Amino acid sequence: MPIYDIATIEGDGIGPEVCRSAVNVLSQACGATLRFTQLDGGAAHYVKTGAVLPDDTFAACRSMHAMLHGAAGLPGVTYPDGTEVGNDVHLQLRFRLDLFANVRPIRLYAGVQSPLAGFPPGRIDYVIVRENTEGLYASRGAGVNLRGEVVTDTLVVTRKGTERVARFAFELARRRSGAPRDGQRRVTVCDKANILRSYAFFRAVCDEVKAGYDDVAIDYAYADAITVHMLKKPDFYDVIVAENMFGDIISDLGAGTVGGLGIAASAELGERHGLFQGAHGSAPDIAGQNLASPVATVLSGALMLRWLGEQHGDESLRAGADRVEQAVEAVLAAGQIVPRDLGGSASCSEMTEAICRRLR
Repeated sequence: MPIYDIATIEGDGIGPEVCRSAVNVLSQACGATLRFTQLDGGAAHYVKTGAVLPDDTFAACRSMHAMLHGAAGLPGVTYPDGTEVGNDVHLQLRFRLDLFANVRPIRLYAGVQSPLAGFPPGRIDYVIVRENTEGLYASRGAGVNLRGEVVTDTLVVTRKGTERVARFAFELARRRSGAPRDGQRRVTVCDKANILRSYAFFRAVCDEVKAGYDDVAIDYAYADAITVHMLKKPDFYDVIVAENMFGDIISDLGAGTVGGLGIAASAELGERHGLFQGAHGSAPDIAGQNLASPVATVLSGALMLRWLGEQHGDESLRAGADRVEQAVEAVLAAGQIVPRDLGGSASCSEMTEAICRRLR
């Protein structure tokens, strides 16, 4: 039986609670197939040591099969330029391991009521693929602050970066069942091609990639307009691909339509490495009180299982991913144990145990 080594960075705030919950659920689903190694990193570790991502942690992350992260960041712990220290855990991993595709599923589960009237479970089911290493975030650490009077950051779009994320999006659409509204496999390109050359180039390269996917339709939406479409016709979407900053913004909007960030899973994927964490923050105001919802991190763990299964041709891991997602949905659909962010009162440990019971 193969063993998969998982680098686990619990981080700050609620990170340790939700990360341990996910480890419990994933262990229940896959048994001894997964071997978790806890590693240092985060804002609190930076305060103690001056390193947010220690060299030995990075080396372990680079050598292991996958990375599971809780959350990172603490109020007031910033670099001299004012940016948050905690974010640097996944940002360093993202750029140093070339995790070019950020995958954010937007799915309305049974038992969760969308704020959008008329959309029942199953009617919202799409994925946002965010280019993860370029765009406006390529200026991270390199922007210019001139005498405290003029500040600039540069948006970067390359052919290689756009081609590979577009191809990732089309391949993902090819594996899916299409949009809930019409069953059409479709990639929607989110940009501002009408205003900026960088986005016109992004769209043109996506068009070039589309030529190799006759079975997948292509659609276009400007970044401002899509924020309306995601509320009015979310069932139209199948896969959305976007530049880094736009993808960051619309993925949080999408999460809001299906229950919020507490249920939003996230994967950051490269050719050989994958980092998985809930889309929410570290919520230090409720840390250590057993109040956090582990759902987003658990569902991110399911994404990890599916990715590992695809990487290594291991059907048992793919089946484990399905079981975890089905267990989460069954608990939510039952309506007896509901996390606080979805209107219930269940603690982190109660939610975790309920999911594990379903798996058993």
